[in-house]
Amino acid sequence: MEQRDYILREIEKFGTIINAFRQKIFGCSGNVTITFDNQIANSKGMLLDEMNFDLDMFLGLNTEALNEYISSFDGFNIENIELFADSLSQIGFDDNCGNPRLYLEKAVQLYELCNLKSKTFSFEREAKIKAINNKICSTVMLVDFNNAFASNATCS
Repeated sequence: MEQRDYILREIEKFGTIINAFRQKIFGCSGNVTITFDNQIANSKGMLLDEMNFDLDMFLGLNTEALNEYISSFDGFNIENIELFADSLSQIGFDDNCGNPRLYLEKAVQLYELCNLKSKTFSFEREAKIKAINNKICSTVMLVDFNNAFASNATCS
């Protein structure tokens, strides 16, 4: 019973911290001198301090290592994993993000981890994955177009 209470407290704590992470990045509309990158950096520090979660390391992991890393935390249940994926996708969709593809790809990996762990199919989660994949493809196409245009290449 004590172990179950501990896990429930961890799940609740992680949910609260992830919501604070999102709020810290996207809720600061008052101080325009704080850049988006600074907000992310401050939020990374909060994740590290509060959860011992290293976002920079996490962003560099392949899918298998990412799944193992997330599974090493008691507080990451399906809902919190999806909430964290929502946060990463929101960062990736933001126009001020320096590397949107990285955040979007990690969000997709987390949504797919939710699909693996969940016993029910989520149309909403699948719609999020599709929207992210569309954004990634459109970004890749735009980069390819800009590179072709800059090098005066012709398209057939």
